[in-house]
Amino acid sequence: MRAPLLAGGAVAALFVSALPAQAGPTIPDPPPDRIVIDIATVNGSGCPLGTAAVAVSEDNTAFTVTYSDYLAQVGGGAPPTAARKNCQLSLLVHVPGGFTYAIASADYRGYASLQRGASSTEKASYYFQGSPNTESRTHTFRGPYEDNWQATDDTDWAQLVWAPCGVQRNFNINTEIRVNAGTSHPSTTSYMTMDSTDGDISTVYHLAWKECPKKS
Repeated sequence: MRAPLLAGGAVAALFVSALPAQAGPTIPDPPPDRIVIDIATVNGSGCPLGTAAVAVSEDNTAFTVTYSDYLAQVGGGAPPTAARKNCQLSLLVHVPGGFTYAIASADYRGYASLQRGASSTEKASYYFQGSPNTESRTHTFRGPYEDNWQATDDTDWAQLVWAPCGVQRNFNINTEIRVNAGTSHPSTTSYMTMDSTDGDISTVYHLAWKECPKKS
């Protein structure tokens, strides 16, 4: 399924940007030619069929993922399976010849309502198909908590996992939100979301760009 070239008011926006020069070797601006995103698969308990969509901006500087049913909760009669939700996106990112990209940082946002004694975690993993390198980050929030949440993943230049040059590989993003009741009263409800109930909630993936080695 090919993502339409659209910009949207979305929950999860993935913006393409170049790292500043001082962060590592000089990096060229994002390639001016069109970037096309093909959606290989979208699956998981946090993104059932029809509840997640990907769109690419017209200026080729962003692609947007929108969720409408990404919520984990415990207590108040919620089934045990509701405590953990995940969503894996498998994407084919077609970039102009001579360029490659890597995830440099990611900013996640959502909303959490946690009773005293309860906690929640947000975890994200990134990897290219066939690569042994997986980057994962986990962030924990503890109750009492009743507010928007934000988590930032940063990757040092030396640890960036680059897409292989000249080879098309699926890029996988696997996110997870989990809520633990802990010592909170079982009749109370705690939950965490990463969805579209609030237009200010967004996830921003910053991409670093570099030119592939020239073929001799």
